[in-house]
Amino acid sequence: VNVSRALSSPITLGPDHNDILAARDAGFVQLHCESCQEVLDSILMAYRIAEDPRVSTPVLVNFDGFFLSFTREPVELPEAEAVRAFLPQFRPDYPTFRASRPMAQGAAVLDGATYSYFRYQMHQAITNVLEVHEQVADEFEASFGRRYGPVEAYRLEDADTVLVMAGAFASKGKAAVNRWREQGRRVGLLRIRMVRPLPVRQLVAALGGRRAVGVIDQNISPGLGGILYHEIAGVLAGAAERPAALRSFIGGLGGKDISSAEFDHVLAALDGAQGEVAEPELLLTESDWRQVDQRLTVAGKPAEAMAS
Repeated sequence: VNVSRALSSPITLGPDHNDILAARDAGFVQLHCESCQEVLDSILMAYRIAEDPRVSTPVLVNFDGFFLSFTREPVELPEAEAVRAFLPQFRPDYPTFRASRPMAQGAAVLDGATYSYFRYQMHQAITNVLEVHEQVADEFEASFGRRYGPVEAYRLEDADTVLVMAGAFASKGKAAVNRWREQGRRVGLLRIRMVRPLPVRQLVAALGGRRAVGVIDQNISPGLGGILYHEIAGVLAGAAERPAALRSFIGGLGGKDISSAEFDHVLAALDGAQGEVAEPELLLTESDWRQVDQRLTVAGKPAEAMAS
C-alpha cells in the first residue's frame, strides 16, 4: 500500500500523485482508490492478482494522503472465513524466499538479450492483469457484493462532456457532475482506477466520440505536463473515434482544494474548446494567488509578478 504525498522540501502532508506515478515503470501493478472501503477491498483483490501464476508480480494499492489516510469513515469488514475462502494460502509452484527456509541466489551482470527477455516478460505479466482482474472482480462481487472495474464510469450514459480523474479527488468531481446535471448539463466523469496496466480498451470505449474531454491531473511532470493526460492522448490518437476536443488541467497539487468555481472554469473551458490543446492549465484561484504572494518573494518581487 502506498499513501500518496506531494514531493516537496520542506514537507507537505497533502496528497498528489507524483510519487506513485514516478514508480509507474518500475514493474508494479497499480490500483488507485477513492474511498477507505475501496482501499480495504483492493488489498484483498491485490493479493489474488499478485499471486495468480499468470501475473506473479507485486500489486501496489494507492490512496491519497491526508484526505484518506487521516480520514475515518465506515467500512464493511468481511468475515475472516469469507476472506480465507476468497484468498486461500499462497502455494506457488516455483521457489520462493521464506524466512523459515533460507536460500541464496545470485546473478552476475546480465547480458542485453537476457535482460530484454526478462523485462519483456514483466510487461507480458502486467498485461495479463487485465484478464486476471476481471475474473477476480467477478469472484469478489460474488463473495462480498461490491464490484470494481479498471475504470469507473459515473453518469456517462448520455454525457457529451467528460472529466477524467483518479483518486479521492474524483469524489469532488462527482459532486460537480451532480450539480451540473441538476442544471441540465450532460456531463459525466471517468475515474481511472487501474493505472498499470493502462486499460486501453475501456478508455477508448468511454471517451471515444465525446464532444469534449478534460483530464484533471493531480500531478505534473516538469517539461511534459499532466502525466495521465498524455497517456490518454496517446491512447486516443489511434482510436477510430476520438473526442472532438481534449484538454489538460493540473489541479489538487499538494492537496490544494479544487473548488466549485474551478470546476466551473474547467467546464466553461471545455464548452469553448476547439480541437486538442496540449498546453496544460494550472487551476489556481485569485485567493490562491494572494496566499502565494503573502508567502513567497522572488528577487524582491511578488510571486504573481514573476509568473508567466
